[in-house]
Formats: sequence, C-alpha cells, structure tokens
Amino acid sequence: MLDTLNRHLMHPLMAWREGSTHLRHLRTLRKTQFDAPEVVRERQLHALQSQLRHAWDTVPYYRDAWTKAGVHPSDVRELSDLEAFPIVTKADIRRHNRALVSSAYDITKCRVKTTSGSTGVPLTIYCDEAAMQWKTACTIRSDEWSGYRLGQRVAKVWGNPEYQHFGLKGRLRNRFFDRAVYLDTLDLNEARIAEFTKRIRAHRPGLIFGHAHSLYLLACALKKKTLADAAGLLDIRPNGIISTAMILHDWQRTVIEEVFGCKVTNRYGCEEVSLIASECEAHNGLHVNADSIYHEAQADGKLLVTDLSNRAMPLVRYQVGDVVVRSNRVCKCGRGLPLIERVEGRDADYVLTPAGNLVSGISLTENFAVLIPGTAQVQIVQESITQLRIRLVADAAFGPASRTKIAELVRATFGDTVTHDVELVDAIPQEPSGKYRFCISKVARERMEAMSV
Repeated sequence: MLDTLNRHLMHPLMAWREGSTHLRHLRTLRKTQFDAPEVVRERQLHALQSQLRHAWDTVPYYRDAWTKAGVHPSDVRELSDLEAFPIVTKADIRRHNRALVSSAYDITKCRVKTTSGSTGVPLTIYCDEAAMQWKTACTIRSDEWSGYRLGQRVAKVWGNPEYQHFGLKGRLRNRFFDRAVYLDTLDLNEARIAEFTKRIRAHRPGLIFGHAHSLYLLACALKKKTLADAAGLLDIRPNGIISTAMILHDWQRTVIEEVFGCKVTNRYGCEEVSLIASECEAHNGLHVNADSIYHEAQADGKLLVTDLSNRAMPLVRYQVGDVVVRSNRVCKCGRGLPLIERVEGRDADYVLTPAGNLVSGISLTENFAVLIPGTAQVQIVQESITQLRIRLVADAAFGPASRTKIAELVRATFGDTVTHDVELVDAIPQEPSGKYRFCISKVARERMEAMSV
C-alpha cells in the first residue's frame, strides 16, 4: 500500500514541487526502449550532431582541438564519422576543466560532480539541470529491469550516504520519500552486517543495491546465519538486486542469487556521465544507455563515451579508463538498445583495519583522491595490518598540506597504530588484463575468504 502511494502520489507530487521533469521522461523512455536498433541509431545520430554543433559553438576547448585536428561537426553524417575526432582523457579534463564548460551555461547553477572515477583520478564535472533530469529517468528505467518498481523501499550497501550531507532535510526526505536504509561500506564488520540484516528484515526492501563485493559479503554473512538457524530460512526476498561500481564475478553472483532468491542485475556507470550500461531481465550482456550516451569500444576494448545530454560540460569521445568486450548481438528481450558483453577493467579490494573492520576500496579511494590536494591519481596498497603504502601521481598543487591530509585520513580511518608511506610515482599502470586495481590488500582478501566459509 505504501509503495503504491509513494509511486503514484508522493513521487509525482515531489516532482511537481521541485519542477522536475524526470517522471515525464521516464514514461517516454519506457516506450522507446523497444524501438528497433536502426531507430535507436538514427536517434543517436541526431543527438550526436546536435551535441557536436553545440560544443563547437560554445566550448572553447573543442573548437580549438577540432580545428587543430582538421575536423568539424558538419563532417559527421553517420555515427562512425566520429572516429576522426580527438579523444578526451581524464588528464585533459583536469588540465582544461573550465575550458570544457559551455559559455551558454552559468556553472554556479549547474550540478557539480566530484569523483575519483574508476581509475583513482579525481575529476570535477559540471552538469546542467535538464541533463540531470534526463539521466535520472534513464537510471530509473534500467533499475526497473531488475524487478524493482519506483516507490519501493531500498537497501543500499554503500559508503557515504548522500542524504547525510543535507542535514535534517536530507534525513526527512530519506525517511519518508526515498525510504532507503544503508550499510556503510566505510566501516564494515560482522556486527554491523547483523544489525543491517535486522533492519532490512523489518524494512522489506523492493531493491537491494550496492558494490558487487559488498553485496557478496552481505550474502555470505546471511548464508552462514541461515545455516546456523534452526529454521534454515531466510525471509529477505527483494524484487531486484543491483550490483554496480565493481566487476561482478560469476562466483559472487551465484552466492548472492542463492541467498536472496533473486537474480542480480549488473549495472555499469561512472560519475562523469552517469549510467553507461545495465543488464536487463535476460542477464546476458549489458544494454548501453543509448538515449544518453554514444559509446565506442576500440580494438583493444578501451571504452570511449560521448555524453548526448549534458550541454553544460559536453564530454566527446571521453576515455573512461575501463575495458569492455564488444557485442553485435541483439538481445532476446526485444529492446533495440545496443549491448556490450561485459566490463573487464574495474576491480578493487577491501582494506582491513586493526579493529577487524573492512573498508571498501572504492569508498576509501574516493575519499583519498578527492580530499588530498594535488592528487592526479592514487592507489592504496595494504602491506600488512598496520602498514599502508599510498602510491600517488602528484600535480603542481601537491605539497606539505597534502601529506598532512593523508596522515589525517589514515588516522581517521585506521587509528593511531597504522603507519603509512607515500610513494610519488609518474604513473600507475593497468595490469596486463586491462584492470586498474586502485586498492590492493592481501590481508583483507584473506579475511573475506574466512568470512565466506
């Protein structure tokens, strides 16, 4: 009853009050997802041509870069013509940040996204409000492929709950509107998992959402408790489970699905462009969010994305830093959205604290990369339970204050008994597999293996 009321009354009322258009977009997207592949491609071409003209007219960086490359938006008559345009890297965004912002937008009125990305490189992205509404609708549409329905309660296995940054207003919104409960992955232990289990038993979420490995740890803990329980029954049965932010391994998927009696939907995105791709009900490859991005998978699998909706800071042929496996299949679900087979270039460990708590590598690296001044890229290596090595690519802003901040972050997260070394390096390469492991910990892996037995 509350779910239905939330979906049909509270969400529309809140959207009207805030002047949000995302529900109107969502109704459109639910219909167009089943358009034929050639219709989807034609729609992408028109959106791409419009974005390129806008970038040429209002973004100094692109006008200069494309002039030097000898290309012009009018050259793009089909999607493949974009291959002649230069690639934009994370380093380009850091170096030319404001020059990538459209002169047609006031950045003080834009949404600001600050992220370490999947490769530990901190970036600041500006997004216009209209694009945010469109992206929100695209994300909700893909979430619904999991079996979740808008308005249902949500359980999130995630660090840094966003609502906590908005004080009383954020807490009230979360309690009565978003209705989400959190298991904070910045401080994970068996006691917290047990408490979270009690909360979601009472909460009855329609969706469980989180990092792949965090969901796996939760499932392992619940499996052990269920086996020890005389009834041998786990009564947590969500409509959907969404795994994101990390590679979802088959062995993790098997355990999660076994415990919750629900298929896991693997979702892939990045803060810079939001949703990139997601599994549908078929769970055989990931549908690209073609209504919001145009993607290119190069011969070596490196992914390029062009944001078709964000006009405030257009990203054209942006090299995400991940590796994907291309696909030419058409999904049996009937959607005309293109597919990628899988994402291969994203991985992270947890780190173990002396108190025996697990800290999510993604959440930890996010904090370090964003909060340490002068950080171009960061990798955290746990050498032992009391020793960390912070491998860092520094820029001109790195200095004594940066080292002080590192020490503060280590002490706040791990306590006074953990020491650390800062290793300044020119680059942090990917592994031969194409993966970038921005957090490495053998001791945490050993602890998690013990937890999963």
